[in-house]
Amino acid sequence: MAVTEVTRSSPFSARLRETLRQIRKNWSAYLFIAPGLIHFAIFTVFAVGFAFYISFHEWNIIKPDKPYVGLQNYLDLIDDPRFHRAVKNTMTFMIGVPLNLIAGLFVALLLNTKVRGQAIYRTLFYIPVVTPLVVSSIIWKWVYQGDYGLLNYYLLQLGIIDHKITWLADPNLALPALIIMGIWGGTGATMVIYLAGLQSIPEEMYDAAKVDGASALQRLFYITIPLLRPTTFFLFITAVIGTFQIFTEIYIMTNGGPLNRTTTIGYYLYTKAFRQLEMGYATAMAFVLFAMIFVFTVIQWKYTRGDVEY
Repeated sequence: MAVTEVTRSSPFSARLRETLRQIRKNWSAYLFIAPGLIHFAIFTVFAVGFAFYISFHEWNIIKPDKPYVGLQNYLDLIDDPRFHRAVKNTMTFMIGVPLNLIAGLFVALLLNTKVRGQAIYRTLFYIPVVTPLVVSSIIWKWVYQGDYGLLNYYLLQLGIIDHKITWLADPNLALPALIIMGIWGGTGATMVIYLAGLQSIPEEMYDAAKVDGASALQRLFYITIPLLRPTTFFLFITAVIGTFQIFTEIYIMTNGGPLNRTTTIGYYLYTKAFRQLEMGYATAMAFVLFAMIFVFTVIQWKYTRGDVEY
């Protein structure tokens, strides 16, 4: 029996001794990465763990008493109509994801050709990406302004509308207006990544297709789009995650209104945490948001990875 236990433990002991030996041998390398590891341990691992602990408490930062409530914060989310509205609004924002991909691909296809001033056009389309989101939100809020906004001015001049429209104050128009702004702001980044994907496609494939008599549309659907599947998959996943986390535009342009029609999960989380000081409820919402992003990503990975080459 003793011999058997020694035999079973010896592989583990050998690996442990080898690991310790490597640490002693490369101690200087571990010393250099120690600041990064300490920062990660404190501000990521500990922070997430403590937030998870808070989510099981009725945690108000100005009250000394922070009672344990178990899963009550998570259960309250089920019966919270404003949270339901926030989830619905966030899902509605997903409409902008495929539109953003289509717009980015269209611009990338245009700028992938040899045209005069190509670098200038690429820069112009990329400016919204490098513009701070706060600045973009303020500009678009001015564009959508009901009394003196640019959008109403030009629509009236062109005769498309006969009266001024309060875009961000209308419950039916505020969310579409924000989606349009999101497409404008995200097209540049999508364009750059699609350009990199387009330039990685061998030119010989297009030459062979031309010899076989394939039209430009056929080359697009049978060569370009299939070979851009890995790029599209990456852009789609990152765009969806970004949509789940949308906050700045809502905070600056609509403040969650009108009638909570633009309140997203991220904005509602902020409201609960920093306005109503319900940290326990807000952290529970944050972990539900994480679970939603994780599940959605896994589903997309499962059903699209078979079509993606790595």
